[in-house]
Amino acid sequence: METPSDRHAYPSHWEADVVLRDGGTARIRPITTDDADRLTSFYEQVSDESKYYRFFAPYPRLSAKDVHRFTHHDYVDRVGLAATVGGEFIATVRYDRIDAHGRPASAPADEAEVAFLVQDAHQGRGVASALLEHIAAVARERGIRRFAAEVLPANTKMIKVFTDAGYTQKRSFEDGVVRLEFDLEPTEASLAVQRAREQRAEARSVHRLLAPGSVAVIGVGRTPGGVGRSVLHNLKEAGFTGRLYAVNKAYPEGLTEAEGVPFHRSVRDIDPAVQVDLAVVAVPAPQVPEVVAECGERGVQGIVVVSAGYAESGPEGRERQRALVRQARTYGMRLVGPNAFGIVNTSPDVRLNASLAPEMPRPGRIGLFTQSGAIGIALLSRLHRRGGGVTGVTGVSTFVSAGNRADVSGNDVLQYWYDDPDTDVALMYLESIGNPRKFTRLARRTATVKPLVVVQGARHSGVAPTGHTVRATRLPYATVSALLRQAGVIRVDTITELVDTGLLLARQPLPAGPRVAILGNSESLGLLTYDVCLSEGLRPKTPRDLTTAATAADFRAALEAALADDKTDSVVVTAMPAVGEDITGDAELAAALSAAAATAPAKPVLVVHVELGGLAETLSRAASTGPNAPGTQAPRPAPTAAETPAGAAPRLIPAYPAAERAVHALSEVVKYAQWRRDTAEPGKVPEYEDIDEAGAAALIAEALAADDDPRGIELTPEDTRALLSHYGITVRRTLPAPDADQAAQAAAALGYPVALKTTAPHLRHRADLGGVRLDLADERELRRAYEELTDRLGKPAELRPVIQAMAPRGVDTVVRAVIDPAAGAVLSFGLAGAPSELLGDTAHRLIPVTDKDAQAIVRSIKTSPILFGWRGAAPVDTPALEEVLQRVSRLVDDHPEVAAVALEPVVVAQDGVTVLGASVRLAPPPARDDLGPRTLPAAF
Repeated sequence: METPSDRHAYPSHWEADVVLRDGGTARIRPITTDDADRLTSFYEQVSDESKYYRFFAPYPRLSAKDVHRFTHHDYVDRVGLAATVGGEFIATVRYDRIDAHGRPASAPADEAEVAFLVQDAHQGRGVASALLEHIAAVARERGIRRFAAEVLPANTKMIKVFTDAGYTQKRSFEDGVVRLEFDLEPTEASLAVQRAREQRAEARSVHRLLAPGSVAVIGVGRTPGGVGRSVLHNLKEAGFTGRLYAVNKAYPEGLTEAEGVPFHRSVRDIDPAVQVDLAVVAVPAPQVPEVVAECGERGVQGIVVVSAGYAESGPEGRERQRALVRQARTYGMRLVGPNAFGIVNTSPDVRLNASLAPEMPRPGRIGLFTQSGAIGIALLSRLHRRGGGVTGVTGVSTFVSAGNRADVSGNDVLQYWYDDPDTDVALMYLESIGNPRKFTRLARRTATVKPLVVVQGARHSGVAPTGHTVRATRLPYATVSALLRQAGVIRVDTITELVDTGLLLARQPLPAGPRVAILGNSESLGLLTYDVCLSEGLRPKTPRDLTTAATAADFRAALEAALADDKTDSVVVTAMPAVGEDITGDAELAAALSAAAATAPAKPVLVVHVELGGLAETLSRAASTGPNAPGTQAPRPAPTAAETPAGAAPRLIPAYPAAERAVHALSEVVKYAQWRRDTAEPGKVPEYEDIDEAGAAALIAEALAADDDPRGIELTPEDTRALLSHYGITVRRTLPAPDADQAAQAAAALGYPVALKTTAPHLRHRADLGGVRLDLADERELRRAYEELTDRLGKPAELRPVIQAMAPRGVDTVVRAVIDPAAGAVLSFGLAGAPSELLGDTAHRLIPVTDKDAQAIVRSIKTSPILFGWRGAAPVDTPALEEVLQRVSRLVDDHPEVAAVALEPVVVAQDGVTVLGASVRLAPPPARDDLGPRTLPAAF
């Protein structure tokens, strides 16, 4: 509870930047005593009607007493927040804590009255909805559990804000006023509403960047070759459908045109009747603030900063980058960059090439995001023309190279791609993931409707690349990678694999399973492909050798037969160049393969070719990659085998120069298709009637109140057992044994046979060092073991020995959960012992864990056969183990104060499980997390 001294402390952690419904941004912050003039100016711009709706009577102006009341808050019982653009208020919200009779109150009263006022010019932008999310989070933090609001019936917009929020509500009508009461505890409905609003707003903000009606290039040089001049040239050559403007304050007055484009010395000089949607900034970094200010004052909606000299250049540049983001957001603008390569939209309605790419990529259905300009160039090149190993042309729908991604990030672009009708496949090159928790959530949703392929650079360096500011994570790269795969992300390791997999996904349907038919005119190449399939976990059939004399008709017949087989899910065709007269030409073979593939459009076909560039190019021309018919809006899932219509147009057949590349791409797509099928029937988070959530909460609150260390506390063994017992997890009792006599007394109390264990940190769980003696049947054996232990390892005070009753024989396992600052709550499982630790044989799942997740995590470790009867041993009780996993998940999910849980070992016997050791660490929960209100990342 807050003390009087901190009730008035300014809560800076309530400050946040948010994206509004139309894609613009606003800043939400607490109202302070310095805001009197801003509040007065804001109120003067509100219409009389809106004032009437707020105060239920004509209220033309605020009195001095009103201004004092609305700007003086204690940030506990009275709180006011403002949404600002350009430093000026556009909306306000406040709550006042009240008692059961509606009078001003303090804690423990847990209800507050809330009221909004939105400037008329900004109504309809979703400002009130965003403010409601933030004021609700503030109220929960201050112990308020319920809001009440009184609204005039005619104020339908405000009533809709409340009713659409998804909270549990009560509604009444009395004395001509609608009274709404709603609990502030987030519900599935309120979170769904919040996430949907977040997606629409962030997608809209990216759409405004990628589909501008007008573009101003600022920093266009006098001679060809400069960055600004190059971007302007690329925009012109691409055939941009909107208006173009060239800007450079260094140009002499009187100059009206540059490269056939209207020229201005400042963006402010452009015709005021024209809305400038996008500015590409290519001036030296010290000049950028002036340019951004001019753009903001001109009403520009978004900027792409290609200028370098920011965080990638050192501490001074990092501070310059922070200031740039703050400045852009002050004016409600989204920012791509700085140090960006640019953005591209190949839609015929836009044709935007606001980048340093000299050629406009071919239109297609692949979305591409990179954080590196160099990698962006390489990817565009490989997808634009034959080359880079994978031949054949495949186009892109949109391309974003975000540079330092100080504002617009991969998360924003994912939001846009999710329901972009022109994008079927998303490819991402990431050097860092700023918010893994949000990225995982967005990736899971996106992957349910279209494939997402990711390669992460700089993954083994241990630090973020220069210029990238990311949340610190304690998880190793392998763990983050595993969590992404569980979210449906297709994780690959190289740019080549990214393109290989992307081509297959863009050109072929998803396979129904791992069964692969192999056919071709080379026995050796077929056998090599067969071996690679086995290595990749696929189920290949014996290759069919057509011999080197095979004609195009032979290939067609063989491929049609393979595709017609119900036991085949996909086909790999291997082709070697023929020698001699009457050889089959590339065009003839490509036509034969395309015709055969058309007979089974639900099954993917790949070609492994050797020195057959003409074949690959011809296969690429065999069908169109044009976008969908105009008007398509809803996200279109990539088709599975069962979803592909029999009469669908033939797809492009991807061709690969090596069996390894083709089969690896196929294996990744097979795993993704299986993930899609699995997620079609999601698991459930079980409810356990014996869980005492309130009892656990009380124990946690008492423990934290007794120790104010912000880093958290380690619970005592007694409190650990008590907390876990509230969630149905029993930890076998241990008794201290500071000497042999007390050891004997403890064993007698627990009952023989017993185990003697050391609990010193350097010996805990180390049976290999002799710190554990098991199956001691009587006092004589116990005393002998105690003497041997202390003689060999040290004095009892150093060893901290304990006595524990023996558990039934079984398999020793380890269950852990941890709250990672970046990834969120993660559950881990593996077998106990050094071999598992050395091999990294641990499985991970994001919390909350469903019943299907628990089954999968137990079976996903390499040593899982030991649990299921390896080498004739009896299987152990894995359902009981899965229940323990789910109970730990529930504990961590229900109580964000639980920072870490470790159960070690958990002995899984043929019937039941026994938890022999446990530890729990508590820490104050973060003020905001991914379940909190919508907010943009801070300007680091």
